[in-house]
Amino acid sequence: MDYSILEKSSLFRGIPAHEISNDLEKIFYRIVRCDKGRLIFRPMESATRIAVILEGRVEVQKLLTNGTKVNVSSFGAGEIIGAAAVFSRNRKYPCGIAALEPVTLMILQKEDLLKLMQKDIRIMENFATEIASAAYMLQQRLELFSYSGIAQKAAFWLLMQSKQSGKTKILIPGSVSKWAMLMNVSRSSLHRELKRLEEQSLISYAPPVIGILNSAGLQKVLG
Repeated sequence: MDYSILEKSSLFRGIPAHEISNDLEKIFYRIVRCDKGRLIFRPMESATRIAVILEGRVEVQKLLTNGTKVNVSSFGAGEIIGAAAVFSRNRKYPCGIAALEPVTLMILQKEDLLKLMQKDIRIMENFATEIASAAYMLQQRLELFSYSGIAQKAAFWLLMQSKQSGKTKILIPGSVSKWAMLMNVSRSSLHRELKRLEEQSLISYAPPVIGILNSAGLQKVLG
């Protein structure tokens, strides 16, 4: 295995490839490849393992009681999935996680992950950072859904991404359609509101990139 790939992951951040190799030497893990559309974790399945995404993107899906599927979020190469569920009290995956495209995953059982943390405190620190970041992102998403207007949701999401990245050019997650699903709005409505924001010289709209031209103006959109 090319351990240099793991150097870019959030779990092994800051650890050289040769040290990652030593850490994993006596730990059981699997490298799994999944086709597009395949469910990696099923909703309410026993949460006994986490996955590090080595290649590709996955989508977190929530099935509502009325049968509607809500796309909660997506994750890409280097990120961890299933971590919060594995250490939760009920130890169930609350949502399904499916491959958005062909993906390659490193699968770790909870027990082996704990062994890694005991072996290398840097892995423990990285994992704790990921859990804290996930909790923060959940708070941000709850705030996102507190806005009823589509322009408000778009403005909040763009400002949030800009604050996290420190950049004014924001990459749309996948496509406008995918972004619309993440915010639970229609693509046509989102497109219309983005064009209005562009007409107001608040953003430049050239998918897959949106440029923030007036942060203060976007903040005023939030009310």
